[in-house]
Amino acid sequence: MDASSAEITHLLKAWSGGDPVALERLAEQVYPELRLIARRYMKSERLGNTIQATALVHEVYLRLVDVTTVNCQERAQFFAMAAQMMRRILVDAARVRGSQKRGAMVARVNLDETAVLSPGPDRSILALDDALTAFSRVAPRQAKVVELRYFGGLTEEEIVVALKTSPRTVRRDWDLARVWLLRELSHTTGEPSGRQP
Repeated sequence: MDASSAEITHLLKAWSGGDPVALERLAEQVYPELRLIARRYMKSERLGNTIQATALVHEVYLRLVDVTTVNCQERAQFFAMAAQMMRRILVDAARVRGSQKRGAMVARVNLDETAVLSPGPDRSILALDDALTAFSRVAPRQAKVVELRYFGGLTEEEIVVALKTSPRTVRRDWDLARVWLLRELSHTTGEPSGRQP
């Protein structure tokens, strides 16, 4: 474990133990990486979008401040929690924008590009969120792998740590989830199920 990861782990344990100062120090450590993840999300967002990368990171921080029970003990677990928060923030924002523009076609989602959405991100993120929510009812662990990889930008190794499983299981889960989600999204978008979004 490098010094940065060790420091993050130390701060997470302190935060879990109720040390309020640890969250502030943790925020300083993880801010650059959270900002990078947020920028990847925002890369395809249209101009004039009300959420910018910095605002997304700040909103995640505000939600972290409100977390009273912290179960994160390692860096990967923290970024998994942050990924889930980013997903909720982006989906909520997309729903608000979508309610203002009814009747638009659902856009395609490229599951191979980590945290990069197609040109119609509000529609594609909603389609992916709906499909992922449905998938999590039948395969919760596999859905979590997608959330961590797509929304959190975590590597395979980080997902292994976050989920406490093997690399082989993570690869299998990703392959299964990808096939299932591509099939579901093809029904939503009207694309033939054999084609990749």
